[in-house]
Amino acid sequence: MRSIFLPQPLLAAALGGVVVLVGFGAQNATADQTSMVSTVAATSDDAAEARFLELASLLSQNCAPDVSDGSAAVVSAAEADATAAEPTPDSTQPIRVDPVPLTASETCAAQKHQLRVSRAFSGKDTATYGEMLDKLTSLRYPAARIHRMPDFSGEPVARIDVRVGAGLLALEVTDINHGVMVEAFGAPEGVSVTEVRLERRVDPPTS
Repeated sequence: MRSIFLPQPLLAAALGGVVVLVGFGAQNATADQTSMVSTVAATSDDAAEARFLELASLLSQNCAPDVSDGSAAVVSAAEADATAAEPTPDSTQPIRVDPVPLTASETCAAQKHQLRVSRAFSGKDTATYGEMLDKLTSLRYPAARIHRMPDFSGEPVARIDVRVGAGLLALEVTDINHGVMVEAFGAPEGVSVTEVRLERRVDPPTS
């Protein structure tokens, strides 16, 4: 067998070409893995949202449909926007809006949400927001709909955007001793549930 000897510059170029090809292959593999992870995450988010919509539909069953034309809710939302609280000169807090009234059917659904969340947390001490988030997601509320709020008396607080379609329903969940306090309120369309101003409650019970 005859040996083939390449001049050193050609050999280096050939080896360099191999390295470049390998480099392109590694980049493509990394890109494919990133794309796969993004696809899996998107699929997981879609599945979580689908489970929530199924839950919301189930809880709204047997609630009497609203007979109004919805004009009252629209007016309430407009009034809430018009009466948004102006920040004080030395405040860095965002402008807040008042909650809007819930319809009769939303109030009915809210009571069902409140009951199931309260029962799930009953007898449990939720020491951290992470624990609260894990429990709420296990109850079929998507993480994307759960928002952390400032702690209240040292206890974690979360708000859940339960709005579906033109709905206004939202929930605030506050940890208390061996349970949670769940408050339902109306969030205007186009406003984050974190921007709705709720009246300060009394300190949660300690015993």
